[in-house]
Amino acid sequence: MTDLPAETDPALDLTGTDPVPDLPTETAPVPDPDDNRRQVLYWRLLARLFDPEEQPALESASLAVVEDVGLPPTLLDPAVSVDSVVQRHPELAEAFDGLMTPEAEPDGARDRAAEVRRAALASKLLLNVFSTGSGAVSAGQLARWQADTGWLERALGRPPGGLRGGRATGPAAGGLGPELGAVEADLVSRMRLREVLADPELAARLTPSMSLIEQLLRDKGNLSGVALANAKSLIRRYVDEVAAVLRTQVEKATVGELDRSVPPKRVFRNLDLDRTIWKNLTNWSPEEERLYVDRLHYRHTTRRATPQRLIVVVDQSGSMVDSMVNCTILASIFAGLPKVDVHLIAYDTRAIDLTPWVRDPFDVLLRTHLGGGNDGPVAMATARPKIAEPKNTVMVWISDFYEFDRSQPLFEGIEAVHRSGVRFIPVGSVTSSGRQEVNPWFRERFKALGTPVISGHIDKLVHELKTFLT
Repeated sequence: MTDLPAETDPALDLTGTDPVPDLPTETAPVPDPDDNRRQVLYWRLLARLFDPEEQPALESASLAVVEDVGLPPTLLDPAVSVDSVVQRHPELAEAFDGLMTPEAEPDGARDRAAEVRRAALASKLLLNVFSTGSGAVSAGQLARWQADTGWLERALGRPPGGLRGGRATGPAAGGLGPELGAVEADLVSRMRLREVLADPELAARLTPSMSLIEQLLRDKGNLSGVALANAKSLIRRYVDEVAAVLRTQVEKATVGELDRSVPPKRVFRNLDLDRTIWKNLTNWSPEEERLYVDRLHYRHTTRRATPQRLIVVVDQSGSMVDSMVNCTILASIFAGLPKVDVHLIAYDTRAIDLTPWVRDPFDVLLRTHLGGGNDGPVAMATARPKIAEPKNTVMVWISDFYEFDRSQPLFEGIEAVHRSGVRFIPVGSVTSSGRQEVNPWFRERFKALGTPVISGHIDKLVHELKTFLT
């Protein structure tokens, strides 16, 4: 075997006399300073959420980042509301709108400096909304939290109140609705509500919300005088706000078929000009270049409306407060439609026929007694006698259907009602966030019966009812 000369492969020369050429090496990427800034802000956010005590190193680093990107240092102060920040720096108001739903850059490039600004603003929102501390809560603190949450909802592309329920018109983004509702419910439970309601000035600072209304409805028996009057005022405000949203949804869907059996009214606004010209084209005179009209055609505007009976049965046990409020308001709106006979029954361990007050949801809510267990068969015994013409009746049953040892009797009653010709609509819940929970035992049997539980979002219930009633 012949030895190769050393010079044939310099890299193998172990004598040290010839230099070994540089081998290609990977160069470590240089960290982007904006990425580091963004990480500092998010580390501070996490530290603050899980430990309210200041972390001096993170606080000073975050302050430097905020100043570097031209944002005010007050963004880092948890005691300052977003409203206060915007009042001092009006130019930031626009920056919060759609903050957490940014549009992608057309060329796919990333504006890392803009990402740092968004991280600073988003951290402010998340910290103010989700780090609520402990101990008693004042009316001012609750009002501030509600305002800050409104900014978070705007950042997510929703109107204020659009995720917490009540005034929402669509499913909550990213499942945040229930979480925000839980935080608000905790704040309300920590507030000395009776003392606040007894002071008109403090009560005026409260913004009605589902959590607050639930607490008021549960505690109304313990209120009197000024406190009771202020509680009723808050409930009325909330009812009116939700009713305005639901009424718009109902009106959009209120379209029945045209009734062509009724002659159209022969008035100018109903004149069908296109059809009139088309039907009279045989009367065209080429010599005179004139169209002679011997018959006018009018549009049909009368819509077919058959009298219907709507029976709404609502579980008013502790887990169904949101449903009770929404369905009470919805029933009152349908009761205002022509030729719709609405009956409303609420139940827990006993059933209450609220039909005489169905047109006034405020009055209905004041008559309810939230909480306790539930007894579906008792409610069915109250509802069934209201069925006069099964083919002309729809029964909406809103519940989580956790009946335990009463499950079989209730389902047998529902099955009998369905087979009689009644349109039975089971609803798991009627919340603005769309969250629902239904006993799996009932869910499977409803599906087999051909009456599956509809989505818990109130938009879906409105659509189902309008389809049947118009």
